[in-house]
Amino acid sequence: MSSEFERNLDRFAEVIVKIGLNVQPGQRLLIGGPTAYSYGTPIELAPLVRLITKKAYQIGARFVEVFWDDDQLRKIRFQYAPRNSFEEYPTWRTDCQYKFGKEGDSVLLFAAWNPDLLKGNDTELMSTARNMYLKHRKTFSDLISQSAVNWSGITAPVDGWTEKVFPDVAPEEQKAKFWDVIFEICRVKNEDPIAAWEDHIKQLAARSKYLNKKRYESLKLVAPGTDLIVGLPKGHIWGSARFRTQSGIDFVGNIPTEEVFTTTHKDETEGIVTATKPLPTDVMIKDFSLTFSKGQVVEATAKKGEDYLNKILETDEGAKRLGEVALVPYSSPISQSGLLFYNVLIDENASSHIAIGRGFKFALENGKEMSDEEFSAAGGNISKTHIDFMIGSDKMDVEGILKNGKIEPIMRKGEWAFKV
Repeated sequence: MSSEFERNLDRFAEVIVKIGLNVQPGQRLLIGGPTAYSYGTPIELAPLVRLITKKAYQIGARFVEVFWDDDQLRKIRFQYAPRNSFEEYPTWRTDCQYKFGKEGDSVLLFAAWNPDLLKGNDTELMSTARNMYLKHRKTFSDLISQSAVNWSGITAPVDGWTEKVFPDVAPEEQKAKFWDVIFEICRVKNEDPIAAWEDHIKQLAARSKYLNKKRYESLKLVAPGTDLIVGLPKGHIWGSARFRTQSGIDFVGNIPTEEVFTTTHKDETEGIVTATKPLPTDVMIKDFSLTFSKGQVVEATAKKGEDYLNKILETDEGAKRLGEVALVPYSSPISQSGLLFYNVLIDENASSHIAIGRGFKFALENGKEMSDEEFSAAGGNISKTHIDFMIGSDKMDVEGILKNGKIEPIMRKGEWAFKV
């Protein structure tokens, strides 16, 4: 590897530890907790993990643990394991993840996998495995919703995924090309990446502040194939890059991030919405639309992956309702790259998006202290799942509707319609 790559990789690790996680002296760090599509950190990202570990210890972390994963083992399981064994789950991993969060430590998640890994496998088994993950991860998801843990989600190139994103690049150049894009969209190539991130965070926070002053009752989103009203609960809070734990630790939940978002009212979504990018689950879902009535999905259609989309919507009652709406300008650096990443962590920061499933308690006034029943009564959505999908484009208009019925522009043709 070139000296420039090594320098950028080191700076990327520094951004992750200082901006993303904001690891505190005396904290422990768990790297690579379970996700819906992996059990931990891809083993091929060991060089980055070593740098993250080193920088965490240099800051003062007292202990760093890593959950490693090899996606080929997951593929082998789907090929050869007994068909009646897919309700088995390594609960010690989710238990450990929960314990780290509950005890005030930090957790780093990797969203890096081959989106075509399980292509052609039994979708019933995929659905069963996904539901087992959701069941056992709920306690940690609750900690995130309550702002009880400083965590961050990051990504980096891995085999299979790299080839899908850059099919027209020579194989021997694909990984280097992907790393270069990651460094660019994560602001690592700036002269001072930490300062660049602080400036970016301030700009997003200014957008959130503007929207929080408005107190819109609902949003109207209009674009080709989309005509949607999204209700907002009383006391909703617009957030952006930087979060704060209950113990006062600031952190950035996703790297990269370009969104300004809030929780939605579970009963007040009406109309139709059409996705503008594929949704990469275990099955690639493409060209799909959802129709809502009284907050609930009443029809779901897709040209590819429709059966699996409906399985997701059947996860639980809350999976048919919205939990989040997020606004991203079409001119975001990720959008302007012109690339489709087939990875929600990145693609959601190229496009305005909404999420079916769990709403965020921290995005509602006094929500962190609410029980699930209280959150639901206030309009928040309760679900084991939370799946973002992209709906924005350079043709989308977004309007805010005030309590008195006045309508104000928020975005026009995919760009902010107000200045901060």
